[in-house]
Amino acid sequence: MSEEGSSKGRISIILFVIILVALGLSLVAFYQAVIVYGSGDPSLGTWFLLIGFMGIALLTYMLLQTRRRTFKLPIQAQRVATTILCQKCGFKNIRDFERGDYVFKDVTEECPKCNEKMAIASIYREAEKKGKKD
Repeated sequence: MSEEGSSKGRISIILFVIILVALGLSLVAFYQAVIVYGSGDPSLGTWFLLIGFMGIALLTYMLLQTRRRTFKLPIQAQRVATTILCQKCGFKNIRDFERGDYVFKDVTEECPKCNEKMAIASIYREAEKKGKKD
């Protein structure tokens, strides 16, 4: 649990290396732009300057995207019910599902009407009730 909380805002090492290499290449493009402008070729210098700015912009975008928290959809647990049925008198009892339940399993509960053993008749997920507005 503590490992999960500490790794939420961290960047992977591979991504960090890629960002550092791209940052180095962007800085080299800026350096080349200065050298080419100094030699008297402004069109080639503009291209190097454009490459440098685009690299820095993409790196900033990548960093912001990796630091952003991911949106998690809330997952609601579905209610699962177990139907317990008396084989002799037909008494039916519905309770929440418990781990280890399976169909035709004899349960320890006795029928309140005839005191016979009861068995699990069905296990099902209860459907969500959506109210209709008329």
